[in-house]
Amino acid sequence: METATAKEKDMVLEDKIENLIAIGAATAANCIPCFEHLYEKAINSGITLSQIKWASDIAELVKKGAHIALTNSVKELIGIETTQNLPCEQTANKSCCS
Repeated sequence: METATAKEKDMVLEDKIENLIAIGAATAANCIPCFEHLYEKAINSGITLSQIKWASDIAELVKKGAHIALTNSVKELIGIETTQNLPCEQTANKSCCS
């Protein structure tokens, strides 16, 4: 039988991956204090500037897609027929990050 500690160890990501995910989340949430804290932690753990930029760029694309989808829904609800194309191709099963 597995203990709770053993299960936690299986679920924990490598620190660098976890930090990159957090950087993306901070970027998507527009949280400058979080990003600054995570940036320093990332640099100190050996994450490169290009890896930090990559995580942040992905978050920006996802956030942009979400904003466009929301804007299109609002326009549709109020009767405006012009919409923006999403940065992803839903019919091709691609995400905003592709």
